[in-house]
Parts: sequence; structure tokens; C-alpha cells
Amino acid sequence: MIQLKHTDMAGAQVLMKDAVSLSPFEGGVEYASPARGPWNIVHIGTLVPESHEIFMCAQSCLRGVVLTAAEMGEKAMDRFSTIVIQERNILRGDLEELMIEGVTDILNKLPYRPRAVEVFNSCIHDFIGCDLDFVFGRLRQRFPDVDFTDCYMTPVLRKTRFAPDAKMRQQLYTFLKPAPVEKKSVNVIGNLTGFQEPCELVSMIREGGWKLRDICACQTYGQYQKMAGSSVNIVTNPGALSAGQALEERLGQQLLYLPLSYDYEEIDRNMEAAAETMELPLPDLADLRRRAEAALEQLAEQLGGMAVALDFNATVRPLGLARLLLSHGIRVVTVYGDSFIPAEEADFQWLKAHAPELKLRSTVHGKMAAMPRDEAAEYDGRLLAVGQKAAYFSGTEYFVNMLEGSGLYGYEGMIRLARWMAEGAETRQDVPSIIQVKGWGCCI
Repeated sequence: MIQLKHTDMAGAQVLMKDAVSLSPFEGGVEYASPARGPWNIVHIGTLVPESHEIFMCAQSCLRGVVLTAAEMGEKAMDRFSTIVIQERNILRGDLEELMIEGVTDILNKLPYRPRAVEVFNSCIHDFIGCDLDFVFGRLRQRFPDVDFTDCYMTPVLRKTRFAPDAKMRQQLYTFLKPAPVEKKSVNVIGNLTGFQEPCELVSMIREGGWKLRDICACQTYGQYQKMAGSSVNIVTNPGALSAGQALEERLGQQLLYLPLSYDYEEIDRNMEAAAETMELPLPDLADLRRRAEAALEQLAEQLGGMAVALDFNATVRPLGLARLLLSHGIRVVTVYGDSFIPAEEADFQWLKAHAPELKLRSTVHGKMAAMPRDEAAEYDGRLLAVGQKAAYFSGTEYFVNMLEGSGLYGYEGMIRLARWMAEGAETRQDVPSIIQVKGWGCCI
């Protein structure tokens, strides 16, 4: 094992009492940890069944996406192709021709005809003003039996309002074609995994006679296209809000934003909004809350003061989760995250008042490359990490492998999370072998 040189944490860590905003760290040179489970645009694109991905960019940029596909195995490589942009293409100004002829050559040589093709352009297309409308118009003329959409591998947009991840979630649904409306049909939009069941929202929808559709459950392109006929779209991930808005504008599907939350009042409001929109009877929310309370109280007893660290890859609301756990006597000591979404402002203020010594640690600050992974040692090895980055940076063997909430939602989600945390606190795991799996849970 490489022994890392110790350095002070100034700039890469701040106590909650000293944090001044939801973005508590300054930007600069960034460190990419080997905790690689979160999905990237390659993984997200595979959710469209019977589709093929084509990436067009410089060879150095292609290296990363090629490795991503290779790490997923032969099945992923069968759904993945590349077109290399060379310097002479920039000098000649023939990117449009390269793109059209490159995609044509790939589709003519594939042993099958994909139903849909996701063509990923890159930063260079924007820099030199490539005419993408012309490109896609010509491709649709040549291949009328194939649906095309534009996708974007543009890291220069990472710090903008419309980051590549959010854009990719939106583009997932651009293949959907207008269809007759099914009144009692609802989609879940933008999640990478389906809801873990039991889930009170899922149960309420199904018991009310509604069909629930999710791209995560679609096995064929025909099943995917049926999503176009749903009358309502549920979005729970803030990164997918633009996808829901685009579908509301293009297909007239009503957007119902029910964000993942660990606040009881917000959970109740979400359920009430869903029940009102779909004209469904509410389940017994008071009973669900009592069960969640009991599960969290039992978890606190089982942990017995064991330290807990959370990260932003485990859930889009890490501050909210920290607040929930701390308010039930669970010893959260660290939250790993570089910035937090505006919806966490109330949780941020609560933690400043009630957990002033809670540590906020960056995951990308340059210093994190040299920090010893020994936080767990401060607690005699008894630290439970919720999330891959928390596990990596803390050096613990106790770990809950959770990404983007892993389908946990509402009160039933809290109950299951309590069970996962109790199990994680009892079982040592080979953390390095788990967190180095790229795009954890992505199935081709």
C-alpha cells in the first residue's frame, strides 16, 4: 500500500459552523478518486433499449469512453462505436462530412440495425460551429428506419446550469414520439434505477389502477415508446427536472416533481401532490412515519454510537440525510461533498445550529490526493460509510454501497436504509474491489 504524505486539511475541509454557503470550497485543480461507481453519460445512454452509441471526438478524449465500454464487457462494446477527429479535419473544416460518413459506415457494418442511435458530439463541435442540424437531417434521410438524437460529451459545461449529466437524462427521452394519451398511465423520468419496493408511492399508484412505467424496466424499444402515451411524468431527481420539463413542453405530459427527501413534511406533501394529481386515496402516512421512526430508533441502538460518514454520491440530499440521522441519535461525523443543491438550504442551516462540529470534506480538492485514508482509525476502525467516496476517503471496512439513493424513496425507503446501515455496520467488506467497479449496477 502506498503511504500518503500527511498534509493539513485547510481548504479541503470545513466545520459546519464555519461553512458560509452550500458551495464551501474554492475551485481549482481537481482530484478524481478511484471510487468510480457513479454512472457517466456512457452508462446512462445504455438505458434506451435496442440503441447504439456513437462517440465522435479527438482520440485522447475517446480513451475514457472506450475504457468505460470495455470495462462493461463485450455486450457494451457491441453497442458502442467511435469516430476519431484528427487535426486535418479541423483544418479542412469537414466535421459535418466526417460525422455523416462515419455514422453511415458504422451502421452499414453493424451485424444488426439498431432501433435508435445516440450520436455524441464533443466540445470541438461547438468551438468550430459544426452544423448539427444539417448532419442529423442527412442521417435521417439515409436511415429512415432509425431514430437519431444528439448527445453531448462536453466537459466544458460541467460547471454550468446544464451539466452533461442533466443533458444526458433529458436526451434519453427525445426518441419518444407523440402517441394517444393513456389517462391512467404514469412514467418515472430520469432515475438510473427503479424504485425499491415496497414503496408507498408505487403501491398507491398501482393500487389505484394506474400503470407505472420506467425506462429502467424497459426491455424493448417498443416498451420504451409506450412511455410517450403516459399522461403524467414523475421526477424525483433534481438532475432530471429539465427532462420532465422538456417532455411536458413537447408531449404535453404533466410534470409532477416529487423530489427525494428525508424530511417528513416534504414526504407527506409529495404523497399528497401525487394523490391529488392522479385522484388516488392516500395511504396511512402517520403509520408509515411511526414505522420509519421505529426503524431509525432501532438503528441508533444497533450502531451504539458508531461513527457514520456520508457522501453526495450516495444521495442527492446528503445534508438532509445527515440531519435525519443526527436527529435520531445517530453519530454522523463527516459529509463528503463539494457543493450542495439549493433544496438543502434548510438542512444546511439546521446542521450549523445543531451539529456545528460536523465535518464537510471535499472529494475533488487537490489536497485530497495526498490525504491519508485514515479517518476510520480515529474511531478505532468503527466507522460506517454510506456511499463509495465516504468509504474510500475514510479507509473503513464498513460500508453501504448506495448510489443516487439506489431507488430508496419515502418512508419505506428510510426503513430499508436503516436495515442496510445495520447490516453494513456488522459486516467487513473488501471496499477497494467494490468501489473500483465503474458504473455500478449498469446492465446492458
